[in-house]
Amino acid sequence: MVSRLGDGAFWYALMAALVLFDGWRGLSASAHLAATGVIALILYRKLKRWTKRPRPFAADGRIQPWIAPLDEFSFPSGHTLHAVSFTVVALAHYPALAWVLVPFTASVAVSRVVLGLHYPSDVLAATGIGCALASLSLWLVPGVTYF
Repeated sequence: MVSRLGDGAFWYALMAALVLFDGWRGLSASAHLAATGVIALILYRKLKRWTKRPRPFAADGRIQPWIAPLDEFSFPSGHTLHAVSFTVVALAHYPALAWVLVPFTASVAVSRVVLGLHYPSDVLAATGIGCALASLSLWLVPGVTYF
């Protein structure tokens, strides 16, 4: 369930809620999240096509996936990359959401390994890439910072 929410439904609902409950400020934050998400999508798709790392269940027949993957390759975890980058950007705009976003993001990351869809290194690398991407986007958007 958590993994499927990480497909995008949770993040789309968050962006809609920000606009609904915080008007123009929410729209600005949602636009920042959406732009970061588009870059994350392009980046992780290119990395998957470049590395072509087989998923754990494809490399070892003893591993059975609990759900069908959305694409063929394993590295990096797109769910984790998006969850981390969205969380970092969202918390720069709304730090009070940490109590929801941090556990959700951690759950998405862990679920990808538990479900047999990713190696731990896929998730760790995606965490680093997501943090770097979000940090770059925060650097590029004036007036949004953690400090």
